[in-house]
Amino acid sequence: MSPPVEVAIVTANSSATAPESCRNNVLISGSYGGEYNAFHAARRALRGVVLNDAGVGKDGAGISGLAYLDRIGLPAATADAWTCHIGDGDDMLAHGIISFVNRSAARLGCAVGQSVRDCAEAMRHGEVVDVPPPEIAGGKRYVMRDVPGEPRVICLDAAPLLEPGDAGAIVITGSHAALFRGRPDDVVKPDVRAIFFSDAGVGRDQAGIKRLALLDERRIPAGAASADSAPIGYARPIYEDGILSHVNATAAGLGARPGMRIKHFVDRLLEIARQAPGGAGPPDA
Repeated sequence: MSPPVEVAIVTANSSATAPESCRNNVLISGSYGGEYNAFHAARRALRGVVLNDAGVGKDGAGISGLAYLDRIGLPAATADAWTCHIGDGDDMLAHGIISFVNRSAARLGCAVGQSVRDCAEAMRHGEVVDVPPPEIAGGKRYVMRDVPGEPRVICLDAAPLLEPGDAGAIVITGSHAALFRGRPDDVVKPDVRAIFFSDAGVGRDQAGIKRLALLDERRIPAGAASADSAPIGYARPIYEDGILSHVNATAAGLGARPGMRIKHFVDRLLEIARQAPGGAGPPDA
């Protein structure tokens, strides 16, 4: 049976910022498939959602949202990050191949190995799921260190939680380091001292780390932790356990190297700040 003709397939950079037009339809979201983005998808009264698996990573964090959405019966799947660009719903729809599906999606005929488009077409046959989503643990801000004369060290589970007052801070985020739709954006508005992300499995065309080079233009040290070393979406584990897989030229000039723990490089940045005049200001290097 054909779905109602008015059921659309809508693309977005992220489920958290998806347009109102996705309601009652199917959403292809550039977000990683963790609980944080699944939560935002669940709030939008969808028939189904496809997210990005972000290389799956430690503790299956890149796909943990699928089981979460099964709790409310929302069909959900993830696209293999090596077949399409994370942070770009259009590219996922055009090129993505399904890597995982939840039980609700499987009942509609969604399956591993399908194209994202074929999976989305199957989801068009689903019912709208409009129920309050369960609470989640992520999506929070934490101050890890706040010592006079040093930059603050803060952890944000999502980069869009950055605030103007975070200027001069060392920031660890749970987000990927992709550019939304592959184009420069204003996600990192404040002039932070340094910033770190998950590499989201790196993925096709290195989409998961594209933001690092852009931050070089502002001389902001930046790096990405291997998704296998710490779960994407959770900034504190990335700070405590994350191992750098990629760094930008600005960070490399300050001693950052792939294989280094993020926490150890943050300690180095704090030491550099303590030795510099006006310690907590933006770096000169």
